[in-house]
Formats: sequence, C-alpha cells, structure tokens
Amino acid sequence: MPWLQVYDPLNSQFLSTLVAALPIVVLLGLLGWGHVSAHVAAAAGLITALGAAIFVFHMPATTALAAAAHGAGYGLFPIGWIVVMAIFLYALTVETGQFEVVKRSVAALSPDRRIQALLIAFSFGAFVEGAAGFGTPVAISSALLIGAGFPPLQAAGMALIANTAPVAFGALGTPIKVLADTSGLDEMLLSQMAGRQLPFFSLLIPAWMICTMSGWRGLRGVWPAVLVCGGVFAVVQFYTSNYIGSRLVDVAAGLASLIALTLFVKVWKPRDVWRFADEVVVADLPITTADSRAAVISAWFPWALLSGCVFAWGLQDVKSFFDDHTTVKFAVPGLDQQVQRNTEVAVDAKPEVAEFKLNWLSATGTSIFTAAVLSAIWMGVAPVVFGRVLLRTITQMRSALLTITLMLAIAYVTRYSGMDATLGLAFTKTGVLYPFFAAMLGWLGVALTGSDTSANALFGSLQRITAERLGLNPILICTANSTGGVMGKMIDAQSIVVSAVATQQTGNEGQILRFVFWHSVVLACMMGLLTLAQAYWLTWMVPGTR
Repeated sequence: MPWLQVYDPLNSQFLSTLVAALPIVVLLGLLGWGHVSAHVAAAAGLITALGAAIFVFHMPATTALAAAAHGAGYGLFPIGWIVVMAIFLYALTVETGQFEVVKRSVAALSPDRRIQALLIAFSFGAFVEGAAGFGTPVAISSALLIGAGFPPLQAAGMALIANTAPVAFGALGTPIKVLADTSGLDEMLLSQMAGRQLPFFSLLIPAWMICTMSGWRGLRGVWPAVLVCGGVFAVVQFYTSNYIGSRLVDVAAGLASLIALTLFVKVWKPRDVWRFADEVVVADLPITTADSRAAVISAWFPWALLSGCVFAWGLQDVKSFFDDHTTVKFAVPGLDQQVQRNTEVAVDAKPEVAEFKLNWLSATGTSIFTAAVLSAIWMGVAPVVFGRVLLRTITQMRSALLTITLMLAIAYVTRYSGMDATLGLAFTKTGVLYPFFAAMLGWLGVALTGSDTSANALFGSLQRITAERLGLNPILICTANSTGGVMGKMIDAQSIVVSAVATQQTGNEGQILRFVFWHSVVLACMMGLLTLAQAYWLTWMVPGTR
C-alpha cells in the first residue's frame, strides 16, 4: 500500500503550514542573510526538510531518503550536466582567445552597457530559453556578460531578471504542455491566456533591467532601444501564442527581438555611452579596424553552433528518436509507487511514479557538449587541451554541483512528503482574492522546484480544483500558475547557483539572492494584480469568454 499524503498533520492548518515552510525559510534565510556558503545552507535546508517530512508529516524514513536521493540524482543529471557543459563551452572560447573577438564585436556594435545587456541577457537569453530552458539561458547569458566585462553581480542579476518573461514558453513550450496535461485543460487556450498576460511584462522587463543597472536617467537615455527590444518581443510573443501555439513562442520572439535590436543600434546611438562606475575604458574601435569580418564570424560560430544544437535537440521528433533508442530508465527503489497524493490536490490521485531517466543522448547538456566538440574542431583545439579544459571546468564546479544536488534533494523531499501541497492549500483560503494568490502560488512553486514546468505539474490540478470551487475561470487561474511562476525563476536556488558559477562568484550566492529578491516579489505581485483584474474586470481578455 502506498503512503497517503496528509496535508494537515498537526490538525492546525496554520501550524502545519509553518512547518511545511521551514525548509525553504532555512535555505533562503541562511543563503541570503546567514552569511554561510551555499552548500552549507542547502545541507541545513535538506536536514530540515527530512526532519519535517519524517517526524511531522509522518513520511516513512526510507521513502523520504529515497526522495532525497532521487532529487540529488536529478540535480546531477540533467541539471548539472547542462551547467557544466555551458561553462565548458565558454571556457573553450576563452582558452582559444575567440571570446576576446566576441567581446570586441559586441563593443563595436554598441559600447553602451545598457544595449549589451538587452542584446545578451534579454533577446539572446530568451531565444536560448525557448530552445532549451532548464537553467541553460542563465548559465550562458551570465557567462557572456561576465566575459564581455560586466561586474560579476550585475552580470548575474541581469541574466536572472531577464530570464522571466520568456520562461512560461521555455523549452519549446514544455511548461504550457505540462500544465495542460496536469490540469486537463486545452493547451491552446492556456497558450492564448499566457499570451495575454506576459507581453505586458515583456515590455516592462527590459526597462526594469536598465533601471536596475543605471537608474531612471539611464533608462531615459536608451528608451528607444528598450522599446524596440521589448516591443518586438511582446508583439511576436502575443501573435505566436494566440494564433500558432506554445511551441515556438520564445524562439520566434527572441530571434525577432535580437535581429530588430541589432539593426536598430546600427542606425541609432544613445547620446551618451553608459558604463559602470570605475570601469576601465578602452578605445572604441570600429569592428573593421579591430577584427576582420571573417574573424568575427569565426568567433561567433561556436555560439551559432550552440543555438543550432540546442534548438535541434529540442524538436519533439529528434528528442523522441533519441529517447526511444538510448534512454535508460529505472524505478527509484523505496519511492516508486510508494506515495499517493490526496484528492484535495489531485483530481485523479494515483500512486506517484518515481523513475530516474538517464536520457544521455536527448539531454540538453548533450546538445551543448556536441556544440563544444564541434566548436573545438572549428577552433583547432587539440584533444589534450580539450580534455584539460573539461577537467578544469569540472574541478572548478565541484562545490556548485554539490549545492545543486542538495537543493534538488530538498525540492523532491518537499514534493513527495506533501509539504508543497500544504503550502499550496494555504493559498486557497483567500476567497475572492484568490486570483492574486494563484499567481503567487505559481511563484512559490518555481521558487521551490526551480522550474516552471515542475511548478505546473505540482499545482496545476490544485489550481483547477480551487478555481471551479470558487466559480473562477480555470483557464485564467491555471495560466496564472505558470505566468506568476516565471517571476520566481530569478530566486530559485538552482538559478542562483548557476548564475554564481557562470560569473565566478561561487560562495557569493547570498549576495546574488539579495540583489534579485525584491525584484522577484514585486513582479510576482504585479502579475497577481493583473490576474485579479482579468478575473473580475477585464474578463474579455480571457479566451473563450466572449
């Protein structure tokens, strides 16, 4: 018999919710304000989660430990695999000197740091999010920004803030597809609803980034570029999500934004070039003077290979072919079929399947590794140098990998013990204000799991049940889980660690968390307010209501 989750083990929803929140409070508290290293904070959070699961929620100890092991395994593969390979590709371009050419070409396009942040963090990052997701854009954008000369904290912060508006349509629309599967709602309607919320934030996020970097005066000096960058992305995001579907929204919008902004800054320049305080300024040489066009194309070719490989691996036919022929699956001992959710949070509650999937060929990290191999051939990297850089990258990331495994272990213990559902059920008691808190529940889900896809799988059914009980439109409420969740992406522990590794700030994860935390909270509240307005006053914006 599977163990049935209990969501109020203390017979007091308030006390049970407090206990359920303890692991994340311990983790984020120590990480952000406790001045301890990330892996120590994660270890404390895991111990707290196991203690709460076993002694308060009465989860069998063997099952709780198996859940932790399952999460740790997922942290290493595929998440750790993605991060290591992204940093490895970047390290190869640095080793060969090609990244210096990339830096000069970006500076020649525009020496203004605001324009560079828009191009790299928002437009290119959105394209990578659309093709791969799962932490890839944060790793790549952060590495590119730090390599381009951004201060480490700014590089991490810009990459994290930018990786919000595209997340709901990331990895070729996977979050929306999972939301449809979990909630039982029509995928196209969910895509349309997300496309009637997120474009407002696609317009806002580029301006938000620039204000964070340079203040209101800095935004005034570059507002035309911000409008082009966010405006083109928002228009394409709206059209694609409402008339084509969720699969190619970010790929199309990110690519359109990147091209539009690149062409725009060729004919428009800000009046004053903005740089960071105390930044060493070098002569701004035209691209034709600094490097030949062939040299620039050659230097950017590894990143073109990365984009091509990541996109190809994300195609369903390619992924299915690789999975069918190479994937190894096995049930997690002590966990598979041993836990069952209660009907309070799942319409059709069945024993939870717990399989570890070693999809070594179809994994996104493998696509990046393939790009690294092809790039090494292109750049003439000798096999011994290739191996040395790979070993050095893995060695440098050992602490970060430990942190990621511990944090994913926390997420899995929280999920399988039912503590996540206890937190979610607390939100359902908000009555007429629930549309606001539906978005905040999605925010919490992503902060807990590190993934909009996982948060949709976690709370999609609960959101529909609550919406129908309260007489609210389930399309709007379920979509809010995903669109509110995107704002939690910048503070989830996984993203924080990835950005720290990419910007060579391992050990400074707390500083990064403090930098982005209130941005995340305020943006999530704004999404909640938009959802509230669409529930009661702007009902014409909800698809299928006219």
